[in-house]
Amino acid sequence: MAHAIVPPYLLARIAAVQEPTWARAAEAARSTLAAPREYRPVRSRLRLSIEDDGTLVAETTPAPDREISDAQHREVLPGVRVRGEDDPASGDDSVDEAFDGLGATFDFLWDAFGRNSLDGAGGTLLSTVHYGQDYDNAFWNGERMVFGDGDGEVFSGFTGSLTVIAHELAHGVIEDEGGLLYRGQSGALNESIADVFGSLAEQHRLGQTADEASWLIGEGIFTDAVEGTALRSLAAPGTAYDDDVLGKDPQPAHMDGYVVTRDDNGGVHINSGIPNHAFYLTATALGGRAWERAGLIWYRTITSGTLPSTADFSTFANATLSAAAAEYGEESEEVAAVRAGWAGVGVIDDGRAAQPAA
Repeated sequence: MAHAIVPPYLLARIAAVQEPTWARAAEAARSTLAAPREYRPVRSRLRLSIEDDGTLVAETTPAPDREISDAQHREVLPGVRVRGEDDPASGDDSVDEAFDGLGATFDFLWDAFGRNSLDGAGGTLLSTVHYGQDYDNAFWNGERMVFGDGDGEVFSGFTGSLTVIAHELAHGVIEDEGGLLYRGQSGALNESIADVFGSLAEQHRLGQTADEASWLIGEGIFTDAVEGTALRSLAAPGTAYDDDVLGKDPQPAHMDGYVVTRDDNGGVHINSGIPNHAFYLTATALGGRAWERAGLIWYRTITSGTLPSTADFSTFANATLSAAAAEYGEESEEVAAVRAGWAGVGVIDDGRAAQPAA
């Protein structure tokens, strides 16, 4: 199943708008919902650093291998190759923003976790831009990142948001590590982990601490006509937008607001707000750079080889506690912060798994 950044319930709401002033956006949303998203299941660089004694040290580290294609507004992949790793900037903003975003995500994965690309083995990062006409989404299709240009009325484009790019590429990491079934709570975890990595990639690029970060996903992809800042907020789920056309951000931040629905594969983009907020509470409790401890714990959890593909929130919470204990010790502040994070969203209570929502 292809993973997309804009949830179907949001597109459906735009598609249903009748006002003539939103006609283009409504048609674009309908076309986006109907468009196919076919799912298809080492380079190195020299880095120089200066030691405290003034010694210049050279080391070879992995480098990304990026390839950007242009769909030329057709819904056909991969499109025409327009930029490779050793090519200069193309002059097309979408091409060059996608290229830079892939590189920033690669750098984050390597610097934070020692992971060489999505597959851990230096795999090529593929991307297609200008997909479809007024296409209102960006998605990972199991092989590449695909970007629409937006309709210009609700969505202004997707390549300029690193959180969008890193979110979608994170689905590739999750899949490579065994995957999480894209339905119900395991699907919401899939979305949440992608949001976490999307936010952390942006924080890594900006050199931000947990307290300095915005914790927003998709900031900047809305036009000025929309009353909203982003698609989702890890710091305050349910507050990312409140708009006459889009409605109000439906994400809960706690299990007492868990949404039972058959839509959106059982609410994968909605209920992801709960584990998102658990991570935010964990990261801000630990402070400093969120990818260094909280992010590492989440990464160790999904790469442990023991996480079931059907994991629910309580299973994942207990797995993060185990990962934190293995990395830092049972009595560490990291374990305490992880426990407090999950307790803060109602998934665990005093270290015991809570009952899943009915």
